[in-house]
Amino acid sequence: MTEATHPEVEAWTDGGCRPNPGPGGWGAVLRWKGHEKELSGAEPQTTNNRMELTAAIAVLEALKRPTRIVIHTDSEYVRNGVTRWVKGWVRNNWRNASRDPVANMDLWKVLLEAQKRHEVEWKWVRGHAGDEMNERADALATAAREALLKG
Repeated sequence: MTEATHPEVEAWTDGGCRPNPGPGGWGAVLRWKGHEKELSGAEPQTTNNRMELTAAIAVLEALKRPTRIVIHTDSEYVRNGVTRWVKGWVRNNWRNASRDPVANMDLWKVLLEAQKRHEVEWKWVRGHAGDEMNERADALATAAREALLKG
């Protein structure tokens, strides 16, 4: 995204498990033109990385039309995966540098497909460091996981 093109939407995502692997939740906050939307969900048996990916996918799939978006994530795994590593994975038939199948390949493929119609900028934010919107996404993820555990 260039300075001349401001994002139409900004989103903050988070995901996690306790323990990892174990029950997990994800959360996201989208902000556009003075509006906000919160998204969240949970799974009974998953990993931190799967929940981080799921949050990013949910944001992209929530957009009804092609959009310029900045996604703020505290997951270096997601940010580096989508901006750096995925090109090599695809080139190597979804094998990593060790020639093993890429972990979470199913979700990476969904993320790539969901991202195709948008202009996405990925920004990393330090988790649990006082970023208000990251804290909100974290709270949504935690609440979703806790609701799942309460049944």
